[in-house]
Amino acid sequence: MAQIGSFALKDGRYTGTIRTLTINVKAQLVPNTDKASDGAPDFRLYAGGAELGAAWREESKKGETPYLSVKLDDPVLPAPMRAAFFENEEDRTGVMVWTRPKTKEG
Repeated sequence: MAQIGSFALKDGRYTGTIRTLTINVKAQLVPNTDKASDGAPDFRLYAGGAELGAAWREESKKGETPYLSVKLDDPVLPAPMRAAFFENEEDRTGVMVWTRPKTKEG
């Protein structure tokens, strides 16, 4: 997994930076307090005034590690990108990581 973002919790929002080869933005993960349905995202991800993605609360397959499943989208990306956001409640920080999905070739 490659770390693509680091964040700090302040006023109920995670604020930080997302950096990849094509993205380098200050971003905020904001709780979605107006969920219209159970399937609606738990967080919205904003960069400036634009929505860059959304995140849903998940647990690892073994149920040990809670995390946010993040979907990033931007016109420079050929398709939406999946990432995971892990919160560290002790120091009120979080990191966003990305792993290339496995393909049939490898």
